[in-house]
Amino acid sequence: METELVSSAVADAEVQHSDTLSARLTAIAKVLETDAPAASLQAGEVFTNMPGQQQALLLFAGAYRVMDELDGAHEVLQMLADAYPRLASIQYELGLVLGRLGMHRKAIECLSRVVEAEPNHPAAWRALGNQHSLDGNREAAAVAYSRQLWVGVRELKLLEDVIAESGEDLSKAENMLVQCLGVNPTDLGFVHLLAEMSMSRDKWTAARDLLERTLALAPDYHAARQSFAIVLHQEAKWREAITHFDMILEARPDDAQVELLKAWSLVLIGEYEQAQQLFDKVRPELEIGAPFWLNYGHFLRTVGRSREAVDAYRRCSGFDPAIGQAWWGLANLKTYRFSPADIEVMQAQLQRSDLEPEQRCQMEFALATALETEKAYSASFEHYHEGNRLRRARTYYEPEASELRMRTTKAVFTAEFLRSREGLGFDAKDPIFIVGMPRAGSTLIEQILSTHPLVEGTAELPDLSEIATDLRARSEHEFPEILRELDPDEFRTLGERYLATTRYQRKQDRPYFTDKSPLNFLHVGLIHLILPNARIIDARRHPMSCSFSGYKQCFSLGSMPHTYDLSEVGRYYANYVELMAHFDRVLPGRVHRVFHESMVKDPETEIRRLLDYCGLPFEEQCLRFHENDRGVRTASSEQVRKPIYSATVEPWLNYEPWLEPLKTALGDVLTLYPAVPEFGAANPAAITHGSHAA
Repeated sequence: METELVSSAVADAEVQHSDTLSARLTAIAKVLETDAPAASLQAGEVFTNMPGQQQALLLFAGAYRVMDELDGAHEVLQMLADAYPRLASIQYELGLVLGRLGMHRKAIECLSRVVEAEPNHPAAWRALGNQHSLDGNREAAAVAYSRQLWVGVRELKLLEDVIAESGEDLSKAENMLVQCLGVNPTDLGFVHLLAEMSMSRDKWTAARDLLERTLALAPDYHAARQSFAIVLHQEAKWREAITHFDMILEARPDDAQVELLKAWSLVLIGEYEQAQQLFDKVRPELEIGAPFWLNYGHFLRTVGRSREAVDAYRRCSGFDPAIGQAWWGLANLKTYRFSPADIEVMQAQLQRSDLEPEQRCQMEFALATALETEKAYSASFEHYHEGNRLRRARTYYEPEASELRMRTTKAVFTAEFLRSREGLGFDAKDPIFIVGMPRAGSTLIEQILSTHPLVEGTAELPDLSEIATDLRARSEHEFPEILRELDPDEFRTLGERYLATTRYQRKQDRPYFTDKSPLNFLHVGLIHLILPNARIIDARRHPMSCSFSGYKQCFSLGSMPHTYDLSEVGRYYANYVELMAHFDRVLPGRVHRVFHESMVKDPETEIRRLLDYCGLPFEEQCLRFHENDRGVRTASSEQVRKPIYSATVEPWLNYEPWLEPLKTALGDVLTLYPAVPEFGAANPAAITHGSHAA
């Protein structure tokens, strides 16, 4: 009995000692995360008291690696590797240090031993891929990266299941990913998945940052590069996106899916012939699937081949009726009439519980459009409302931040500020900016101008916004406050930059070109300073017509975030009117305003005034703008290919019983239209009429 007690006491002591050592080593590992020198001292103490304790030596070497004392770490780890050649943990640490020392071949040898011993070691596969990449063996690197993703499939599958279960609320899955990255901050599979989740939630900047981080670690990770190119495409950086698609195609020259994505980017920079060649190339391989027909339909719509576009969208939905993008593609033609059978199919699809949120959203908009043509306005509005609710839930937009930006713009661009910087910009006369709210008739104005032999119609160009973004990144001040700090010569430089970066969109040898990005109304002051001779045209339409038309439009994610709520779109319209009224005061006559209703009522008079403002001689063919067969990339692509006609009833009137939130948000801007309130005046009832000519 006494012997048993002694044996038990010894066992208890050993367990207690083991627990104490384990806790000590765990504590040292925690210290290593923030204080490597302290961790090295503590690990050294353990090793001194317990010679041969390999975990302490590993921590000691790890601290040296973190402190960039690589020679010391190499010496310790090599000693451990000689003593314990089969321990994967030691080989892994040694491989990392050898890689840091530039000894890539030896690092590959160590890391290969690790994955041979532990084939489910994702970090080792990632490190092996990095070393192969640095050693110039891109094929072996790609294999290692693929293996890293494969061994993490269980964790990724778990996360994907959580995402599927979460539906619209992805916060649970996002939290899981963040926790996983806290443990493995360079696990490429998790980083890529988090980026994909950010993309699905319209967080494009966050996705870009994550993907840049991924590609810095693994330049040959083609799936991440493809996602990165898609983000660039979404951010209207189409040429950069094409560059990354080409990098993938260099390694995988016959990747038809990537060629299809590249084709659509080519469409958006106006390279229609190249795009058609790519569509023709991939068609034999991809026409048996829905994605080809969806993208091809978008292309055909852009270049005015609407009958073929209908066929393409129909073939897409034929593969899978749950593809809401195909149904919205048909609705977005604005000329397609849905059949009763079409309506039944969409209604049935919306009853499914497994319909992907974005497909559901676009199908809601399509069905609402179909029911509108059937004059079923109550049911139609329900579907417009639901489509907007779904899109708003996935859209990051803060009305208060938007209003603050407009107030700041007014505060910066005072008459005195503008006078003091008069004549500093680039004196080119090429650009004609068409600004205003979306769905206000800007595409019609662009189509009219581009029919003139001296004007080329381009698109909604991102270049001006990119200038503002780059300026914002240079200073702690927000844009446009940073303009107060600019050296006078920089205004000319920025004007020259705009002309240079938009050159790729100009395919014809014409002296003038249009830029019809509507939200450039935010940048009227910037345009005036950097391009003082540029023309600025404000396209304006009745507040209810314009706002509700925007509400009915399923814009691409992130492009018009204010349009998915009736109150928010009304507030935004009112703020736009207020900002433009400010520029009318501080830059009288600088902006030419075209009221859509006046253009519809008397097109020849309005077209003559428009051309006169632009300094262009009148051309009879501008009255026949609908005969212009140029590519049009906006929602009005089919409408501007028909003569102007005046609707007997404005569409919003059919939905008036449900539009009270919009009316309330518009306030005096609605009741006084086309005049506008004199914002900030002592007498709030005072009004001022918008200028029609410069």
